[in-house]
Amino acid sequence: MHPVLNILIKAARRASKIINQASMDLEHLQITTKRQSDFVTEVDKKAEAAIIEVLREAYPEYGILAEESGQTAGIAAGSEYQWIIDPLDGTTNFIHGLPQYAVSIALAHRGQITQSVVYDTARNEMFTASRGGGAFLNERRIRVSKCLRLEDALIGTGFPYRIYDHIDAYLAIFKELARKTAGMRRPGAASLDLAYVACGRFDGFWEFGLSPWDMAGGALLISEAGGLISDLAGNENYLQTGNIIAGTPKVFAQLLQVIDSHRTAGLAA
Repeated sequence: MHPVLNILIKAARRASKIINQASMDLEHLQITTKRQSDFVTEVDKKAEAAIIEVLREAYPEYGILAEESGQTAGIAAGSEYQWIIDPLDGTTNFIHGLPQYAVSIALAHRGQITQSVVYDTARNEMFTASRGGGAFLNERRIRVSKCLRLEDALIGTGFPYRIYDHIDAYLAIFKELARKTAGMRRPGAASLDLAYVACGRFDGFWEFGLSPWDMAGGALLISEAGGLISDLAGNENYLQTGNIIAGTPKVFAQLLQVIDSHRTAGLAA
């Protein structure tokens, strides 16, 4: 296992202790609203601080991009490395006691994700990947499913907070895919949705308006598990655009075709 991956796992487990302890006493959570339907709790902040403490101790020179604290530089000015952190992906699920949330941490080198962890703390499922080294679930190698046809595919999606500018396009795509697939699911934690594509639980996934920390950890899992991932134009700019399509090679191509037919000027990528 890559030494950086060991640090990521350590950080994820440190955060999970905070999350799991808080999950036993949800009634006393301090919750604030960032914007409509977008919540942050004291657990998000404490978990993020715990992750950063572990990462800073091991690699103080690396920069950080984290959901709650934003972007900060490392002690080495202009470092080519950056941690991308979502301390609790699926906060809305968490505060409702729905066990579908995860810790997601990735390392980017010159903008390319090289190491990642997505940890489902409720189920103790640790998804890990190293660029060129494969993807794993609890140290067992994982691969995307063998699904070939969209009509046989179970597809994940999300309804993000910034979708309302493109609601008509989103609903048109959803309607067509609901008709053309075996089923659609919206669990509410993008990092886990992507991990589920990587291990074959989903055959594909698409969503608009995500943030880099929602995608970074899961994206590497998919590519290392033999899947494909892109923005709406079929390019690799999903971390910049926030729009993402992923799946098995065959399902990905068919998803991209359906979504491309509904693209508008505002959804160029």
